[in-house]
Amino acid sequence: MASVKTVSVEDLTCPVCCEIYKNPAVLSCSHSICKECVQQFWSLRNTLECPVCRRRSSRDDPPCNLVLKNLCESLTADRASGSELDCSFHNEKLKLFCLDDEQPVCLVCRDSQKHTNHRFRPVDEVVPSYREQLKTALESLEEKLKHKEKSKEECDKTVQQLKTQSESTERQIKEEFKKLHQFLHDEEEALVSALMKEEEQKSEMMKNRIEEMNRQISALADTIKDIKEKMNASDTSFLLSFKGIMGRAQSSQQQDPQRISGALINVADYLRNLTFRVWKKMQQLVYNTVVTLDPSTAHPNLTVSDDLTSVTYNWVSADPEAMSSIPCVLGSEGFNSGTHWWDVEVGDNSCWSVGIMTAPKQRKKYNFLDTEFWCVEYVNGGFLSPISKKTCSCFTIKTKLQMVRVQLDWEQGKVTFSDSKKNTPLCSFTSRFKKTLFPFLYTNCSNSALRILSVE
Repeated sequence: MASVKTVSVEDLTCPVCCEIYKNPAVLSCSHSICKECVQQFWSLRNTLECPVCRRRSSRDDPPCNLVLKNLCESLTADRASGSELDCSFHNEKLKLFCLDDEQPVCLVCRDSQKHTNHRFRPVDEVVPSYREQLKTALESLEEKLKHKEKSKEECDKTVQQLKTQSESTERQIKEEFKKLHQFLHDEEEALVSALMKEEEQKSEMMKNRIEEMNRQISALADTIKDIKEKMNASDTSFLLSFKGIMGRAQSSQQQDPQRISGALINVADYLRNLTFRVWKKMQQLVYNTVVTLDPSTAHPNLTVSDDLTSVTYNWVSADPEAMSSIPCVLGSEGFNSGTHWWDVEVGDNSCWSVGIMTAPKQRKKYNFLDTEFWCVEYVNGGFLSPISKKTCSCFTIKTKLQMVRVQLDWEQGKVTFSDSKKNTPLCSFTSRFKKTLFPFLYTNCSNSALRILSVE
């Protein structure tokens, strides 16, 4: 009497997803594929070809293979019930694990030629170590999921901040253009259009980033769910599926998404010396400031004016990191050549510092310990301190300063501070400048703003 071939797990595995068939559909070429897999394949390829033999299917809605579906459901039910599986070759219990082939085997397989000189262990001895490996991989994936969800939250905040920036910048642009003559209307519309285009492009970029992260989060969540299901299966079932599920776990290990560079609108590009740029076209008297401030570098307790020329201290942040840092804001443009000067109106401010510094490594952490700086600092009581990273001295001034002039000669390596109202020198520094230098303003006093004056 002829022997009947035992149906193996491989016979019940979809050739596309390599998993037990879920709702198998039979194509006109007689190949069976998971219905979801074949629909995805056709959608991606825009064709009705069989994923296995590439023969074109005569139907775009192939019928279900009921016999195969029942077999797969029976196998799945057996696995879920925790029943032990038999060897597909010898119908014996899978009590041993081949360390060389990394698969469960029966006692007959151990003595077969296929496993000659192989090493074996009882199944119950090897399962704990393999479960521990998968547990470690699962913990790593769960941590990855947390990181991705946190990154997605940051992207959501960035989108909202991007929208707020766009609305604020548009408002400021329109207010500036109201001061100009009617014939500049076209210039205004062109600039607003550029802003809207940038907002649309960057919003679309962030939208795509968020959609991609949603896909990654969903994929990770599905993988974690499948791993947990496999880990709850019986020992032999677990070992049979270990390679596949471990491969999925390892393939899901991806680097955390990096922050997107330039995701926000560069407000300074639109507002920096706006009226001066327009003046080149209209040939009328406008004001110009050599230095404008970069609001993205401002400490949380500092408020930068709409025209980016003044800063005011307002205690609003109780964040420990912000409280332990320096209330400072940098200029929007740095200098790495030439001679430059600008006046700062200090007014009645009782605690301030004016000067230049190299750009810090992390501009939004408000930590300037890694920078080089040259400045003058005024404290309540009339003491003026010329300060650099290497030197510090104090002297008393007889009359309170109202305006401080900063003069930078980059090639000569010299920065000079003077009383611009009386045109008298205060102090100077000499050094060999090697990096780009940024103007900066510091204040922790709310009684008066620091303002960069315009040049006529």
